[in-house]
Amino acid sequence: MTLPDSPLSSSVPSSPATDEALPGLSLSRSDLDRRSDRRGGVSLLDELWADPATRVLPVVDGRAPLDEGQVDGGMQRPRLALRPPREEDAAGLRVYLGDDRAGVAHVAVVPVEALAPGAEADPAWAGLRDVGAVLGDRDAGLLTQAVAVTEWHLRHPRCPRCGTATEPVQAGWSRRCPVDGSEHHPRTDPAVIMAVLDDADRVLLGHNPRWPDRRYSTLAGFVEPGESLEAAVRREVAEEAGVTVGHVTYLGSQPWPFPASLMLGFLAHAVDPTIRVDADEITDARWFSREELADAAGTGAVLLPPRVSIARRLVEHWFGGELTDAVEAWR
Repeated sequence: MTLPDSPLSSSVPSSPATDEALPGLSLSRSDLDRRSDRRGGVSLLDELWADPATRVLPVVDGRAPLDEGQVDGGMQRPRLALRPPREEDAAGLRVYLGDDRAGVAHVAVVPVEALAPGAEADPAWAGLRDVGAVLGDRDAGLLTQAVAVTEWHLRHPRCPRCGTATEPVQAGWSRRCPVDGSEHHPRTDPAVIMAVLDDADRVLLGHNPRWPDRRYSTLAGFVEPGESLEAAVRREVAEEAGVTVGHVTYLGSQPWPFPASLMLGFLAHAVDPTIRVDADEITDARWFSREELADAAGTGAVLLPPRVSIARRLVEHWFGGELTDAVEAWR
């Protein structure tokens, strides 16, 4: 499938953005009412399977099928291939996702054959890294929610107290231990991600050794227990790049279900811009002016994060517009 191109600009903006919130983050979009009030019904999923209007989204290994696309505001874009319920779906994992504006229920299903470790999706199916930035609001929200919850189920099949295999309840939104009766809920791991600026209004980008050469992105890290978000920003920047951060401004958040992160985006201002990388998580870090980054991205000297990520949005928020990629291959 050919995906729509994004409008690009290689010119340096004259009035770059600073501390305004980030609107329309790719994986934060949704057009579905989650209807958590319906989850407690014991027979909800059975009732939905008796209704041919129910829409089912198959999910395997974080990927889902697509149809041939639709015209949306003049743009040809992919959309999820939803279908009616099937009898064999009841043997798999089912999660009620919510209702659309017309009141139609949507349910994610992991087929029973895909519940085994190492199961792989059809190569023609797509994941959030592939199409998350170009799906419509409804489908972006559906797939993000479906991947996050089903991956939690697959990674947490046993009771953390006694080790017994647990059973899905609450229409797929929790698991209950049949031995001790304890109930366990999907986890979300908060992580801060930040565009760090110096007094010259340059942005700090770092390279992780697990990435291909030339790939640079914003710094990020998980929030520790008992730690505020602002403190996590300052700690992570100091740990990874040795840079001291002062003022911190929150810009927005985006789910990142790989497997369970919630990325909390910030703009941070360096007090001491001296770089001392930790040589573990970050092996190189650089300050970039807008002119330097536009040139490096345009020639391929620097590979930027993908457009679906909040990292890319933070960089372009600082830049003041979209950046041209010579190569866009981060998946």
